[in-house]
Amino acid sequence: MNNESSKFKVQSSKLIFVGGFVILFLILTAIFAPLMAPYDPKEQNLYEGLNTPDHKHPLGQDRLGRDILSRVIYGSRISLIVGILVVGISSTIGVTIGSISGYVGGKVDEIIMRFCDIVLAFPGILLAIAIMSVLGPSLNNVIIALCAMGWVSYTRLIRAQILSLREREFVVAVDSLGGSSSRIILRHLLPNVISPLIVEATFGMAGTIIAEAGLSFLGLGVQPPNPSWGSMLNEGRQFLLIAPHLTIFPGLAIMITVLGFNFFGDGIRDLMDVKNK
Repeated sequence: MNNESSKFKVQSSKLIFVGGFVILFLILTAIFAPLMAPYDPKEQNLYEGLNTPDHKHPLGQDRLGRDILSRVIYGSRISLIVGILVVGISSTIGVTIGSISGYVGGKVDEIIMRFCDIVLAFPGILLAIAIMSVLGPSLNNVIIALCAMGWVSYTRLIRAQILSLREREFVVAVDSLGGSSSRIILRHLLPNVISPLIVEATFGMAGTIIAEAGLSFLGLGVQPPNPSWGSMLNEGRQFLLIAPHLTIFPGLAIMITVLGFNFFGDGIRDLMDVKNK
């Protein structure tokens, strides 16, 4: 049994290391984009449009002659900003509503859960597209649309955790001593749900990055000439046969980033499972 636990810990540590390295690289790239990018991502050179990778432009140039490497680097900023804001806002809303639902229970819990069921009845990306079609394409509206469908998963997670904790002896003891509901939730319940919340937020970052790229690909997200991995895929799809590098590199950026967050989340979850056993 100890050998199995040790193997799980080693595997989990590897996943966390690989995922953490990718996440750290993404953060540093976003922060130091002006220093890392060899060119202005919006600078055009129509005479060099669709050029393949060379020593001057390692990832090639798009149809307007813009450097793809620079645009991929600056695109990391959009992904990171959207991911952090959406996960931060969604988790805050979800933790608040989920705590109330799980601790209060009764009709309040039933109403909240039925509303969550209604939101989940719609496919997430379709709901986001519908919201974007009403609000219009912009980065701020992307964040609003993704938050509108992102809070539900955090609400259900926190509710489930609170339900499993509220009958524990330490909670009952504090309640019997006259502790207020807010104090019990903030001081005794929420600290015990941090680990699963971190795992959910990590997977949420991956899902948010994919969703933002999807909306931008459809022309509903970040608008040109601002660089976004999704909009770069959209611009490059019409040249897929003659200039595949236009879609390959932003596609790789999305894939590697999402895998990094998923590896990190899987590693933390596996470690939690080993500790619980």
